[in-house]
Amino acid sequence: MRIVHIGLGAFHRSHQAWYTERADPNNAWGIAAFTGRSPEAADILAAQDGLYTLVERGDDGDEFGIMCRISAAYDGGDLAQLTKVLSAPETSLLTITITEPAYHLGMDGLLNPQSAAVASDTAALKDMWASSGSLEVEGDYPQLTTMGARVLPGLDARRRRNAGPIAVVSCDNLTSNGSAACQAIQGLASLVSAELCEWIQANVSFVDTSVDRITPRTTEADATAVREATGFDDAAPVITEPFSSWILSGEFPAGRPAWENAGALFVNDIVPFEQRKLWLLNGAHSLLAYAGQLRGLRTVSDAVADPSCAAELEAFWDEAAAHLDHPELNTQAYRAALLNRFRNTRIEHLLEQIGIDGTTKLRMRAVPVLIAERSAGRTGEGSARIIAAWAAFLLHRQENGARPVDAEAQRLSDILKLSGRDLTKALVTTLNADLGADTNVVDLVHRLRGSW
Repeated sequence: MRIVHIGLGAFHRSHQAWYTERADPNNAWGIAAFTGRSPEAADILAAQDGLYTLVERGDDGDEFGIMCRISAAYDGGDLAQLTKVLSAPETSLLTITITEPAYHLGMDGLLNPQSAAVASDTAALKDMWASSGSLEVEGDYPQLTTMGARVLPGLDARRRRNAGPIAVVSCDNLTSNGSAACQAIQGLASLVSAELCEWIQANVSFVDTSVDRITPRTTEADATAVREATGFDDAAPVITEPFSSWILSGEFPAGRPAWENAGALFVNDIVPFEQRKLWLLNGAHSLLAYAGQLRGLRTVSDAVADPSCAAELEAFWDEAAAHLDHPELNTQAYRAALLNRFRNTRIEHLLEQIGIDGTTKLRMRAVPVLIAERSAGRTGEGSARIIAAWAAFLLHRQENGARPVDAEAQRLSDILKLSGRDLTKALVTTLNADLGADTNVVDLVHRLRGSW
């Protein structure tokens, strides 16, 4: 096993594991995969020796393949095992898919030390270091909840054993996700030990990536279809679309699979590609998630078939495209391809699933486009509509007795006790303080909110 992965979900298995499978016919790059939260996925995959069925679901039918790239699956809470494999000299890569809120970053993009989870983990790690001058423990590890805290004992063990450098590859939908991973890991190390922090600076590279492959939740009907088509009683199949994209930028000091042989693209400047994906794909998903659910729709394909949603989508895309002028982006072709992907009725991408954690997502998907449009002297109504739809959706759920499904649920619940323009202003401010202080922006979002 030369790759350690944290976040053993369907997306990892449809994307990074799939690329590694296709790029490594000689099986030189096995993956030791750890769950992010619940151990359930590890238990299921371990019982299947890491094997699972990947179903590429296109308009014209399904293609079934058996994936065997996961060499071992572990409970993410097993810190002793995580430390062991991270500190092994043969381990070259740590890849991560833990979702955006799990990095515990503030609105400034830096690690938020005021986060209850970060503060708790920092205190526990400081105690460990104070007792032995390292993060080595005898017996059980303390309860650590953030990704950065779980990784640091393994990196410290790697330091002490002179196991060599390693690359960290974030595969989450974050702008500059390599920097986000650096904040979550090195930023936390700086609060614990200057010695460990310096070693990480010298020996750990953080790679930026842009990932793209729509991978909805697997249903019982999907599992039944796999059983009927293959004869295998697979408890962990993955359903995904035929399309995939992976763009990477950074250093790999201990080597990597030849992912380019599977179609991955390595670039010097990833920012334009990140923006294209976050705004045109993910921003569109957020718009459809809130506007679609407010109209009683269920899936992305339902929403993009709705004339009102489709018109709002095109208006937002027009705004975003005005700020995507890199010559290699081919934005118009990308938009056309996205529409075809969204219209795939055989991929049940649930709007409810996409709408989770709106605060974190909209800060990256809608806010930058709105700011860019306002700076260009335009209203930004297309991107403001995403924020307005989110606000209306939160209020609709609150009126029906449902709390926000969001990493900042308590803050949002408190805001939803307000009413009228005050409510709109507080929600906009939650996403971006400067926009919340702009009377014209708040008035625009408030007017659009009232259209639902």
